[in-house]
Amino acid sequence: MREDSGYAYAKAGWIVGRSFLEKRFSTLYGIHTLNEFDRLIFPETHRELPGRELLPCLERRITERAVRRIFSVLNSYTEIPKLLVRMFRSFEYADLKECLVHITGANKDKPVICDIGRFKTINFNAYPDITAMLKKTEFEDLLSSDLKQIKQGMDLTAIESKLDFSFYSGLIECLAQLSDEDRDIASRLLADEISLRNCLWALRLRTYYGKSEIETSRYLMNLRLPGSINMKRTFLASDALASLDFSLDVRKDWRSWRWERFLNPADTAVSWKADPRYFQNAASRYLYHLAYHNFHSSPMSVSAIYCFIKLVQFEEDLLTSVAEGLSLGMDSSGIFRLLEAG
Repeated sequence: MREDSGYAYAKAGWIVGRSFLEKRFSTLYGIHTLNEFDRLIFPETHRELPGRELLPCLERRITERAVRRIFSVLNSYTEIPKLLVRMFRSFEYADLKECLVHITGANKDKPVICDIGRFKTINFNAYPDITAMLKKTEFEDLLSSDLKQIKQGMDLTAIESKLDFSFYSGLIECLAQLSDEDRDIASRLLADEISLRNCLWALRLRTYYGKSEIETSRYLMNLRLPGSINMKRTFLASDALASLDFSLDVRKDWRSWRWERFLNPADTAVSWKADPRYFQNAASRYLYHLAYHNFHSSPMSVSAIYCFIKLVQFEEDLLTSVAEGLSLGMDSSGIFRLLEAG
């Protein structure tokens, strides 16, 4: 395992060094058009297409490259650790959610699906027959009662909550199979990610859907991380549950809350209201820096490759956001200001 991890880390380090993170991030500034962006991101395979056609083409290629890069590193292992396989399958979870959005929404067209090769379990070729898609997968039992009620316009909150709980509880189970050294960093990252995801869920449900505190609490992932370094944070819904007591439009209520620094600042000129998008962007930046720092701190561990997968996904999200902003007529500098401001 140590030899495999060392080889995987060397390959991952080369990929991170060529990514648009850290040192190469500044090259994204000053881009004004999608075609410029395409030539920068894919210098050897850029496409001369009109903007309407280029955006989906760019988004697909960005995601496909992310998948290829992760796949190439995982193939460095003689036996791939289950934690890393589970992380890689996050693409499948995301695609399933997107399919459900299309099936229950006005757009019935099949969304673009990531090909994760031998790790896929869902039969996306059966779209839009959701029952056939999920047959003989872990999702068949998980969503058995929900599948009978799938219809246009339905609220997907409960289903998305089940999928998140299933994904993250699976990661926690995989952690338990690793040595202390291998799981140390991944445990800390995962604990913060689940806590922040719960807090974001709580903010979204209360802000966008008007859910009550009791309703919101039902959708939180009350997961427990065995052997957590900080035992006070063992139950990973505690921070989100605490936030339910705070008013969404009274900034002082949130003082001393664990994740207060990720909330939008108060503006004396206008009344304050908690902004879920600002919180999401601030939390994402925090998790990115945490993953980047820890990627280098334990190079021979499985946790390092866990961090690598997170970094590749962060870059994918960043590049996709830039592409979408450029398609709306913004330049990259304006897009970054918007992302930093929430």
